[in-house]
Amino acid sequence: MVRLRESEVILRLCIVFLLILTSVLIGFDSQTKDIAYIHKKVTFRYLFALEIELYINVVVAAYNIAQLGFGWYGVAQKTSNSKWLSYLLDQTAVYVVFAGVSAAAQHSLLVVTGSRELQWMKWCSKFTRFCFQIGSAIILNYIAAMLMIILSFISAFSLFRLYSPKRYFQFKSSS
Repeated sequence: MVRLRESEVILRLCIVFLLILTSVLIGFDSQTKDIAYIHKKVTFRYLFALEIELYINVVVAAYNIAQLGFGWYGVAQKTSNSKWLSYLLDQTAVYVVFAGVSAAAQHSLLVVTGSRELQWMKWCSKFTRFCFQIGSAIILNYIAAMLMIILSFISAFSLFRLYSPKRYFQFKSSS
């Protein structure tokens, strides 16, 4: 159980690091070019999905820091109710992060390929550094989502190991 707890702490620290790194990459990414005598600056605020992804990453990183704090003081390991809450919040965090990064990837793909029907020009031919930085942020965010899936498995294991395999939703100690 100690090794499981240590691996959970290491995973949460890696997730927090990746989510903060992704937020920094997205938040500080901007590029300025002169196009046909017009000074054009592109930032993440032009892509609404990237802005939402930034906010999601900050909230989920704060949640994981709070979980680390609760684990440090032993608050989250007292009752089965707190383990259920931790499990459900971990699941929710995984789904929200994965949905946010998938939406941002889809929106970024539109920026890469362009769309004649929507009159959306290809940005990456003009703003290459911006596109590479956003692309690396999306890849790092997918890695964070995969680590959060592993963390969710650990959370599920630590919850469901309390229950008896023979009796439906009864604790092992009450058999």
